[in-house]
Amino acid sequence: MSIASEPISGSLESEPIRAGRPASLSLRYALRELRGGLRGFYVFIACIALGVMAIAGVGSVAASLRDGLAREGRNLLGGDVAFALFQREAKPAEVEFLRSRGQVSVAATARAMARAADGRLALVELKAVDGAYPMLGQLTLSPKIEVGDLLAEHDGKFGAAVDPTLLARLDLKIGDVVTVGEASFQIRSVVDAEPDKLAGGVGLGPRFLVGEAGLRATGLIQPGSLVRWVYRVRLPDDAHDDRATTALIDEARQVAPEAGWEIRSRTNASPQLERTIDRFTQFLTLVGLAALLVGGVGVANAVKSHIDRRLDVIAAFKALGATGRDVFSIYLTQIVVLAGLGSVIGLAAGAALPFVVVGLFGKLLPLPVVPAVHAGELALSFVYGLLTALAFGLWPLGRVHDVPVAALFREAVIAEWHRPRWRTLVLMAAVVALLIAVVIGLAYDKRVAAMFVGSSIVVFVLLRGIAAGVMALARRLPRSRFPMLRLAISNIYRVGALTPSVVLSLGLGLAVLVTITQIDGNLRRQFLAALPEHAPSFFFIDIPAADADRFGDFLKQIEPQSTVEDVPMLRGRIVAARGVKAEDLNPSTDAEWVLQSDRGLTYTGEIPKGSKIVEGEWWGADYAGPPLVSIEKKIADGLKLAIGDEIVVNVLGRNISAHIGNMRNIDWQGMGINFVLVFSPHAFKGAPHTHVATLTEPHSDAAGDARIIKQVADAFPMVTSVRVREVMETIGGVVTNLALAIRGASAITLISAILVLGGALAAGHRHRVYDAVILKTLGATRLRLLGAYALEYLLIGLATAIFGVIAGSVAAWLIVTRLMTLSFVWQAYSAAGVVAAALIVTVGLGLAGTFLALNQKPASVLRNL
Repeated sequence: MSIASEPISGSLESEPIRAGRPASLSLRYALRELRGGLRGFYVFIACIALGVMAIAGVGSVAASLRDGLAREGRNLLGGDVAFALFQREAKPAEVEFLRSRGQVSVAATARAMARAADGRLALVELKAVDGAYPMLGQLTLSPKIEVGDLLAEHDGKFGAAVDPTLLARLDLKIGDVVTVGEASFQIRSVVDAEPDKLAGGVGLGPRFLVGEAGLRATGLIQPGSLVRWVYRVRLPDDAHDDRATTALIDEARQVAPEAGWEIRSRTNASPQLERTIDRFTQFLTLVGLAALLVGGVGVANAVKSHIDRRLDVIAAFKALGATGRDVFSIYLTQIVVLAGLGSVIGLAAGAALPFVVVGLFGKLLPLPVVPAVHAGELALSFVYGLLTALAFGLWPLGRVHDVPVAALFREAVIAEWHRPRWRTLVLMAAVVALLIAVVIGLAYDKRVAAMFVGSSIVVFVLLRGIAAGVMALARRLPRSRFPMLRLAISNIYRVGALTPSVVLSLGLGLAVLVTITQIDGNLRRQFLAALPEHAPSFFFIDIPAADADRFGDFLKQIEPQSTVEDVPMLRGRIVAARGVKAEDLNPSTDAEWVLQSDRGLTYTGEIPKGSKIVEGEWWGADYAGPPLVSIEKKIADGLKLAIGDEIVVNVLGRNISAHIGNMRNIDWQGMGINFVLVFSPHAFKGAPHTHVATLTEPHSDAAGDARIIKQVADAFPMVTSVRVREVMETIGGVVTNLALAIRGASAITLISAILVLGGALAAGHRHRVYDAVILKTLGATRLRLLGAYALEYLLIGLATAIFGVIAGSVAAWLIVTRLMTLSFVWQAYSAAGVVAAALIVTVGLGLAGTFLALNQKPASVLRNL
């Protein structure tokens, strides 16, 4: 008989244990216990390190990016303050006011069609600048040329610099001439980099940089045309601090209260980009937390296995006078030390990630990343790692209180399990509550974080229930006549079975994997695969109001079988609602975007297609009363608006008030023309505006689309044609890049799941050795044992995979339909692939451990029974 399978530290003889020892002594004993090595804790450390690395890496890269945006804020904005207007230029008095405060540079952006000499056309993002551009930053051209010479008019042709994509698309070269509207432009250079490009958002076409005079010569500037004018102000060098920019913004609002400016300062040069970064960072952080939670199961398994191996040591501690609290403190200290070690490893890798990203991809990144060590992000990641280890480790650790001294005199292969004491449960509950508070309290979108926390709790409870259900079902199955199957089924429910550990570790990883693959598949289907059945083929913008009817007749003439839809369109900005200024409305996360810039507006007497009235009544085609507005229901709820509330929008420098007459649900998936705000007829009477139209073809092909674009450009050179499929491909490219980042983060979760599964199987290795030895002694062959264990792992893996597919599919459905407001189609092939991979990994890892157990010599094991 062996008193202790592992030696107790020699310090016990020189320093007897007495109750009430200080924390320093617990640390001393904990470290002495770890002198023998970290056997059994490698999975523990690896799981914590992986999760902390994911969270620290994501946070560090995001913080470095935010620092870059803040440092380059003036260059990105092109000045200290930018004042933007849609569909109108600033009035002379407004421009004079801005010029009195600093140097002013004017830029205008619009979409247009560029025509090559051979008649080929391409949608371009037209940007017109003045001679002061760029006031800050560097415009990089190839070949290098002064901006004044680049944009000047020579021999009736204006100069232009273009994105290299346009040269490839239309087979052009430097010196070629293209036509935009009524003006001709000679391509004199290629745009390699624009200092203010990020502030303009994602474009649907290649850049076409021209001068202000060239833009006016195109004839595209008509009353109501969708042109965005930006007036950038550079304050004097001795007065361009935050206080001066704030004073300028406040003064501009007082001087022109109804101008309808969209104002940005250097501290929020690209607010949409910053919000996107914050949202995406939160999503990736939650994926990292999922990896930590999966790793938490590994922590629990490792602690349980460690306690199993140290039962005789714990009994020796108690025999020498230690109380249950003393022993608990020693092993709790070990958990904290090991969690700290794993967290430090993860912190080191996460802190290095910004430097690695810049070192490998710095020249390719379109964003200004400034690599640095961010103490706040690293500290938060460390807290996550420590709290996760404690949350999962306290339950199995609570067992040490009740280890009897009698364990010294007999070694139990299977120890009886008891629920931890209430004091331990209270401590564990406090740790879990603190972890939840940190996750939700520091989240960008607290609703999403709360959903993540709730889903995690539900998944853990369900997985534990699945494990118990599988064991109960196996226990009630009739005895099979086949020995291998009978042994496999009995192994599933016997005392000390691996079923709970395998189901928890594998189930969490599979649920995350299915969620990611289902979201990825639906995004690809939405943006990269077939368009919706009734989606339009084209959008046509900047149709002059006087030519709207004629344009519609022209489309029906060239495409008789198509469906044409035409609506008037203006741009307006919500400046107040229910008597509260827009900046003070405190909207929900889902609705805040509607207040952040100008929105498309329309007016009509008919209910728009794709809309359904859910509150209030429609005003009717003959309505001629005071202005009314119809608003999308989700936006109204996010702004806390009700029927009858007043909304004030600024259109073309005038504030127009309207009361909410009804609310609509909108089918955005149809991709037809629809607006968040639809006004009653005569609401914008006399306001200059243009029309937007769609063309829906029964059958579409590339040759036919090219023909339509050419015919429209020939007959209506001012109208811009936007091919819907090209737009979807552009968006799809962005989605693909985001999906790659999501896959990279989710890969960490999968690695954690595999580690945890391997750790769970390793934790049961000792039981497998005893089982294998006894069965081999009784005559079982190696083949039968392998077959029985393979069936056991296959059955457990199949049950877990089914749950993972269901749970992951439900989570993906909620995210896609509720958060992304997209349609959801279950991806059967990806789900089947996940199930197959799960079974292969489970059986493969299980059999790898089984081979080791089968190689044990019976004599050495039987001697210690």
